[in-house]
Amino acid sequence: MNIAVIGTGYVGLVTGVCLSHAGNSVTCVDIDKDKITGLQNGRPPIYEEGLGELLQTNLQRKRLHFTTDYQKGITGKDVILLAVGTPQNDDGSADLSALFSACRAIAPHLHEHTIIVTKSTVPIGTNEQIKHYIEQAACGMSVSIIAAPEFLRQGSAVHDTFHGDRIVIGGEDSEAMQTVEELYRPFNIPIIKTDLRSAEMIKYASNAFLAAKISFINEIANLCEHADANVEDVAQGIGMDRRIGNHFLSPGAGYGGSCFPKDLSAIMSYGRKLGCPLSILESVQNVNERQTNILVEKVQKRLGNLTGKTIAILGLAFKPGTDDMRNAPSIPLIKKLMMSGADVNAFDPAATEHAKNILPREVNYANTIDEALANADGAVIITDWQEIKDYPLESFKNHLADPVIFDGRNCFSLDRMSESGIAYYSIGRPTIHPNS
Repeated sequence: MNIAVIGTGYVGLVTGVCLSHAGNSVTCVDIDKDKITGLQNGRPPIYEEGLGELLQTNLQRKRLHFTTDYQKGITGKDVILLAVGTPQNDDGSADLSALFSACRAIAPHLHEHTIIVTKSTVPIGTNEQIKHYIEQAACGMSVSIIAAPEFLRQGSAVHDTFHGDRIVIGGEDSEAMQTVEELYRPFNIPIIKTDLRSAEMIKYASNAFLAAKISFINEIANLCEHADANVEDVAQGIGMDRRIGNHFLSPGAGYGGSCFPKDLSAIMSYGRKLGCPLSILESVQNVNERQTNILVEKVQKRLGNLTGKTIAILGLAFKPGTDDMRNAPSIPLIKKLMMSGADVNAFDPAATEHAKNILPREVNYANTIDEALANADGAVIITDWQEIKDYPLESFKNHLADPVIFDGRNCFSLDRMSESGIAYYSIGRPTIHPNS
């Protein structure tokens, strides 16, 4: 098929590249000229495993194209995918301004009935608004709207595109739904067909449930610490129950990223608008916001007054495998440590340049773990990059002024740490004291 993808962020770029790799002719449209120029030259603006290779391969095969010209991008296309961002407004609701701006840009160039597929995460009822909005702006030209929300995990988005659990297709036009099903059939992934509003709700409900699972295990982890229990054993024990499952039961410093925080806020905002408050999700959000405070409190309890002390922060991105800093737990953690008087040395293998635009300018950025740890009074692990998990424990001892690790991702086993000679504070597990 001939496909247009509007937006080259995480969702749009990964979707466009993968659809081209499946044999379609894909044109990605974006208003950012520098980004488009980079993509035309095979340079992805984001760090995502496998994306660069697929991008270059399909550019060479001439199945993948990039442009800032809407007319060139959408003329003659069988399907147009909307994949622009829907960030969070100050009140927690979804900001749809970029989405409707894209609709305005599309409308003048529609000269025949067109299938519009919304990949963006949007509040319930938005696709109906999109249909009305485009048809008015296109002087009555009819469109079929399909909701096909994405379920990609940053850091493994390419893999998830080809090996997802399901593809959701929501719509009212059965013929258009059949066309979109044919588009995705080569991926050999189960397809669920439903109405527009249910498809929109599936996306929000999925992310809300996963966020709830994370906050639940974090709350249990905090209880385990007070009760001298081990949250890893607890998680294993409850995860073996098929009704619960073992995914998303790893305690840590809280969730972040571009999806969970904003989608949770958006569905709660929508619930309030309908007079249906979502009290469980409000608690999920509150627990998550407390998690970084708990880690800071551990640092303060161990090190005392932080004024003049140096803390090494290992990992900045909200999760390994990505350079995304949006809502990363490292942001409030570092700000709180610095407000308490600490100096911060920070290391991340991918996210440093993005971090510089977000974190206080006083942060010192290290090129290596060794450099970050040098003479620091303690190390805080906030992102469980494999590079950090593989780092020799002996090197922590050699480089830190005080051999103490505050592990916000439980990267190391307690047995290993008990023999390391390092003071070790993790999440939901007993503290390891040297020679204890």
